[in-house]
Amino acid sequence: MAHESVEIDTSVPHSARMWNYWLGGKDNYAVDRAAGDDFRALFPGIDFAARAGRAFLARAVRHLVVEAGVRQFLDIGTGLPTADNTHEIAQRHAPECRIVYVDNDPLVLAHARALLTGTREGVTDYIHADIRDPETILAGAADTLDLDRPVALVLFGILGLVPDEDDPWSLVRRLMEALPPGSYLALFDSPDTDPALLAARRKQAATGAIPYHSRRPEQIAAYFDGLELLEPGMVPCTRWRPDEPPVDSPADLSTLGGIGRKP
Repeated sequence: MAHESVEIDTSVPHSARMWNYWLGGKDNYAVDRAAGDDFRALFPGIDFAARAGRAFLARAVRHLVVEAGVRQFLDIGTGLPTADNTHEIAQRHAPECRIVYVDNDPLVLAHARALLTGTREGVTDYIHADIRDPETILAGAADTLDLDRPVALVLFGILGLVPDEDDPWSLVRRLMEALPPGSYLALFDSPDTDPALLAARRKQAATGAIPYHSRRPEQIAAYFDGLELLEPGMVPCTRWRPDEPPVDSPADLSTLGGIGRKP
């Protein structure tokens, strides 16, 4: 795990801390809560959407461990630790699972040092890095993961923070190319199909926060190019193999997710 000294900027809202606020966490600042409230005023469904994304993560990781037999995870854009993090879900079903988290928020780094400990049988590590530097991420992940064995790449709510000029599709491709056949991509993103959500995103960007680029559903689907998309395909998070019959919700328009297998 990285141990460099970091500075936390509390003058500008940060997406990881805003998500923590919407999930009911305490690892956020006044500037994050104010921005989160302004966002909610324009898009009242954001709290539900945040919880729906988190619940999808739990189902996706459970499927990958129990059904697909995956024992290694590379989770980029980790966000702040909360209940049922990737390593907790995975190691609950298979204690020997190995997980590497990646994020570039100094506050995430500070909490990861203390909280992401894992089981005795498995390993949990953290890399302080940017998704736009996949080579650094892969080199660091190789210290913990065996990149000759299948790995699940987890990208939940991170690709919208990458602008078009940095070509997020090529970043996903470069990461998946480094993983062996039988690896998986588990992805969640926010499409541009809800005008209220787009208005909230614009107001968030005006605060100086890193803009979130909502994209067309077909652009999100393109992340899975070359992969075998598992049933039911790329769908609203609440509709991906739900434990209970889903009901209509704000997450139907504001979230899309799926899992693809590398042949």
